[in-house]
Amino acid sequence: MNPAPEGRQDPVPRIAPKSGGRDPFLDNAKYLAVVLVAMGHTWEPLTHGGRAAMALYMTVYTFHIPAFVLISGHFSRGFDLSPAKVKRLITSVAVPYVVFEVLYAYFQRWVHDTPDEPISLTSPYYLDWFLAALFIWRLTTPVWKLVRWPVPLALTIAVLAAASPQVGNDFAMRRVLQFLPFFVLGLHLKPAHFDLLRQRAIRIAAAPVVLGAVVFAYWAAPRMNSAWFRQNNAVQDLGMPAWFSPVMELALFGCALVLTGCFLALVPRRQTWFTKLGAGTLYGYLLHGFAIKTARWSGWYDTLPWVRTPVGEVVVTVLAATLITLLCTQPVRRVFRYVMEPKMSWAFQRDAAASARARAGTAT
Repeated sequence: MNPAPEGRQDPVPRIAPKSGGRDPFLDNAKYLAVVLVAMGHTWEPLTHGGRAAMALYMTVYTFHIPAFVLISGHFSRGFDLSPAKVKRLITSVAVPYVVFEVLYAYFQRWVHDTPDEPISLTSPYYLDWFLAALFIWRLTTPVWKLVRWPVPLALTIAVLAAASPQVGNDFAMRRVLQFLPFFVLGLHLKPAHFDLLRQRAIRIAAAPVVLGAVVFAYWAAPRMNSAWFRQNNAVQDLGMPAWFSPVMELALFGCALVLTGCFLALVPRRQTWFTKLGAGTLYGYLLHGFAIKTARWSGWYDTLPWVRTPVGEVVVTVLAATLITLLCTQPVRRVFRYVMEPKMSWAFQRDAAASARARAGTAT
């Protein structure tokens, strides 16, 4: 998720690479991660009765959101509570959250014929949970920079949240807490850590490990509830006792780290045709939800039997990748920029220091 003009930056702060420009590796990773998100959403209806689709779904859901969160944490390393950073957090995360909460609610009223669909700013609708989570994670960044053992502490919080049915889902709090370790880890990763994944042995092993995960997921598909990977339930909600929380949370965290490492090891480090699309991943993420919901509400998966054939599953996958790619392009960003990245200078007090510098410059 080319440098943008002031006030219209991607909502995730960037760490400039040694060359002084944008890091193609990180943009490539963001684009490929959001493509996997779109694929996962299109595969979900195919998992009902399709073991192969379920295996792919479980494998991707093991790491694609953790990878996205980890990268977001890495891009948040420069965040502090300065007025400029808080302003940017409001305009690029909080404002799109509110806008899309309203848009998704009205969209459901219109397409799904549910005129009573409520608009609730405290219950994130569908994809909006990530914006709510990112806002909260970003605000807590100074805390995670301060404490001595940030990742173990975040893991402890995730374990406790998974064992506490009392944790509500206001502002997607359960996902906020259970995905928190990946954000905190990303926050403390340095470019040198990503460089370790360039080692030849790791890159060679990455593809076989992912393939092995798919084979294991194929075996586990009829035996395991895929809801575990969405991190949206307490362990008691999934039929397990509270003591099972640390077992499952640590297992999921470990599997996600391994597969995220494999994913990042396979991401190209050079400029590619899709590198520039990495700056528009939030656009693709939020906008593709309208197409996904339309396909499901229209009964497309049920009225077109060929979709559930192997060829149909490939076609659906290609369509998902194509759609998310188009939604990350510059023309789409230009159209929706004033919603996704508004300047909103009218809503904020002018920075006193900036005003003083401007007056000084005028005087000279």
